[in-house]
Order: sequence, then C-alpha cells, then structure tokens
Amino acid sequence: MVLGILLSITAIGVVCWLLFTLAIYALPFFAGITVGTWAYGTGAGWPGSIIIGLLAAGLMLVVGQFLFAFARPVWLRLTIGLVFAAPAAVAGYHAVHGIAKHAMPSETWQFIFSVVGAIAIGATAWIRIAGAEPARSGQNFVRG
Repeated sequence: MVLGILLSITAIGVVCWLLFTLAIYALPFFAGITVGTWAYGTGAGWPGSIIIGLLAAGLMLVVGQFLFAFARPVWLRLTIGLVFAAPAAVAGYHAVHGIAKHAMPSETWQFIFSVVGAIAIGATAWIRIAGAEPARSGQNFVRG
C-alpha cells in the first residue's frame, strides 16, 4: 500500500515535470495536429498526414522562436509570447484540473488549483520562449 502511494506521487511528479518542460510546445503541437488532420482529410493518408503535421509543428516552433528572438518592438514580442503561452496555460488548466478532480472533492478548490496551475504553466512557457533571446550589446552569457 505504501509502495502504491509512493508510485502515485512519483507519477504525478513526472507528469507535472513533463507539463512544465513541454509547455512551450503546446502551440506547435496543436498546429501540427490541426494541419495533420487537414492533410488527412484531403487524402494524404496516414504517413503523409503525420509527416505534414510534424513539419508544420516544427515550422511553427522555429518561426515563433526566431520572431521572438529578433523582433524589436515590445508589443510584437508580447504578442508572440502570449500566442505561445496561452495554449500552454489552457493545457495546464486542464491537466491540473484532471489531477485535482482525483485529489479533492470540492469543485471550488479544483477550480482554484486549476487556475493557479494554468498561471504557473503559462508563465513557464513565457519564460522558456523568452529564453530564446540572443545576447545583446556584444555580451556573451553562458546559460546553464
């Protein structure tokens, strides 16, 4: 019984770690799924739709990080960051809500924890996309 509880806590920790680590990829994932579904609907078949979806997801990630890294206007950087952070926050809300439904019976507390999780995961995605910024003014900083 103790082993089951420890394994459950470990599984929740791993899922939360994955969620925080992969939060930045929520928008490219959704874009890849959407484009892959569209390609399948147009007759590309399973292999073609998977390849097209993966290409669309990779392109979305690379273009988003490139634009965020080299865009000068603050409003443009804010917009790009929000475009990446919003789907991550939505995914975070639903992931935390799924865990909270099993952990507590009160719907109010489920909602509160889900909103806090959405904010935390959205902020994590924002910080990770902001980490793509190049070094300014000739300074080279080592990031670990």
